[in-house]
Amino acid sequence: MSLQCGIVGLPNVGKSSLFNALSNAGAEAANFPFCTIDPNVGIVPVPDARLDRLAELVKPQKVTPTSIEFVDIAGLVKGASEGKGKGNAFLSHIRLVDLIIHVVRCFEDDDVVHVEGNINPIRDIGTIDTELLFKDLETLERREERVRKMAKSGDKTLMNQLHMLTGLRNHIEQGKSVRSCKDWDPSHPAFSELFMLTAKKVLYLCNVDESDLPDAEGNPHVMAVRNHAREEGAEAVVACAKIEAEIAELNNEEKREFLDSVGLRESGLNRLISAAYRELGLITFFTVGPKEARAWTVREGTKAPQAAGTIHTDFERGFIRAETISFEDFDRLGSEAAAREAGKMRSEGRGYTVKDGDIMLFRFNV
Repeated sequence: MSLQCGIVGLPNVGKSSLFNALSNAGAEAANFPFCTIDPNVGIVPVPDARLDRLAELVKPQKVTPTSIEFVDIAGLVKGASEGKGKGNAFLSHIRLVDLIIHVVRCFEDDDVVHVEGNINPIRDIGTIDTELLFKDLETLERREERVRKMAKSGDKTLMNQLHMLTGLRNHIEQGKSVRSCKDWDPSHPAFSELFMLTAKKVLYLCNVDESDLPDAEGNPHVMAVRNHAREEGAEAVVACAKIEAEIAELNNEEKREFLDSVGLRESGLNRLISAAYRELGLITFFTVGPKEARAWTVREGTKAPQAAGTIHTDFERGFIRAETISFEDFDRLGSEAAAREAGKMRSEGRGYTVKDGDIMLFRFNV
């Protein structure tokens, strides 16, 4: 499944450096605002030690990880919702992503200018949030006005839609995000095709100085962002974008040695990708054979036929059953044959809900 995470933040907070580390796409990073105008898109393989282990056991000809797209969206500034700083274009890019990764500067450096003159992550978060809210309000007011004109006919359905739109507008006018509105349902006719920016989930990335690694507990800026994220029911990940960009240039052995030298078990980018999966409610299942070991992404709660459909529509259309082994059993027993002999291969039908780490062989007939 194709999923996009949009990297946003004020200018000069480290977005492009982070994107470079994620995708090695070479997005330009410079010490002035609006360095990034058009969004850069990078397709990033999702690291998964389970897939590595399966490849080690099966020794397939090919190993294919699942992937996720990251979009480097240019820095927003005050007035972006009014078109300042290419604001309208930037906000339209955000409209297309599934998850917002909000990069917040949590380091002091006199050589890297800040658009507001000093470091204050909560103020910076508020600047971005305000622009997104203003844009949502503008979008909502246009829809509300259109429905109000049509509702003059007395149509009860339209009257109900108008009531819901007005309620959502009142909610936004209080400075609250759409995702915090209990009546928000993007599938409801009143709200369909609104594409509200503040309805999207947010993951905060605290960009710190190298000296704050591996433990950023002493950084007051990080603690402020973590507290803010906790209040929103969101997550905050700590990383040094500059260091992550350097790590991305290393091979696996060099990367491991570097992480050990700075006291880290895994890179900040790996933690970011894992957190993005949690925020989006994603899980991974695997298909394994002599030709290929492959990871696939589906949403939590996906049934077996729909999981089969991510591989090929014919698999879903002609679904018969899914022969399934948990990763833990496959890892312990060492092969499909051993799992089958031990009674650990299950035959699952249409009602089966796929679990994270399932190794699946789909039987179908079309």
